[in-house]
Amino acid sequence: MRNVLIGLILGAALAACGGGEEDYTERLNVGPPAPPPVPLAKIASDAAPKALRSEAGTVPQANDPVANEAGEQFIAYTHSLGFSLPQAAVEPLMQEHVRACEAAGQRECIIINSSLNNQSDDYTTGYLSLRAAPDWIDSFLLGVDDEVRGADGEITSRNRQAVDLTRAILDTDARLKAQTTLKGRLEDLLANREGELADLLQVERELARVTGDIESITSNLKALRLRVSMSELTLQYDTKRSLVGGGRTNPLASAFGDFFYNMSSALAGVVTFFAMGLPWLILLGLFLFIWLRLIWPRVRKRRKTP
Repeated sequence: MRNVLIGLILGAALAACGGGEEDYTERLNVGPPAPPPVPLAKIASDAAPKALRSEAGTVPQANDPVANEAGEQFIAYTHSLGFSLPQAAVEPLMQEHVRACEAAGQRECIIINSSLNNQSDDYTTGYLSLRAAPDWIDSFLLGVDDEVRGADGEITSRNRQAVDLTRAILDTDARLKAQTTLKGRLEDLLANREGELADLLQVERELARVTGDIESITSNLKALRLRVSMSELTLQYDTKRSLVGGGRTNPLASAFGDFFYNMSSALAGVVTFFAMGLPWLILLGLFLFIWLRLIWPRVRKRRKTP
């Protein structure tokens, strides 16, 4: 009986061990849980940066001016400066600025207009108009303060104006592209079409019109881009006025200095007026004499006669 019980216990134990191996084997054959599916948009966004990443590891944004050409701006700048200088320093400083522009070359600086006016021995004015690259103008403006102070002068006015030409340039460029495309179609139509002579002449006239429009738009676009690439700079040189020194720059000294000149001018005006009015005075006197001596007595006599 004991042997039978021991055998039953061993059999049950073997059965339990066998079931454990099957469960353990099944657990080994079953892999880890599958990951959730990845959206296609996520896969595309992960794959795209591999080709678009910069050295810093970032992706260019849509509103980045470097990556998006539509965000580029075209600004035309206009600068103007006014100087008050001693009379002896006006011409040397102006000539120095002219030489600086000419030394930079026509690609960097162009002289548009220049004038120097010596109104008197102690009063001189100058005017200089330039068109230069923005970098050249920036460097010029950085050093002009020291130049004016070295000439014992001062800057009396400083202005800067910006004009946004972005819309004008983009619209003009779009028109140019449209007209160029139309020109190509007209050329293909003229080369491949076999029709009546009147139709071909009409196509040629339209092609000539489109060609003229392209040339006009191209010149306008070049002018607009030139305003952006070459800024305007206007320089006004004026003599510093002195309130205590002599000369014509002092109004009081000028008035005393011109006293006799003004008095002689006034006397000359009186003489001129008398010379111009004397013939009329003679005629008027002759008329009065005739009226009083000859005509008026007769008129009076007739009035008294009944």
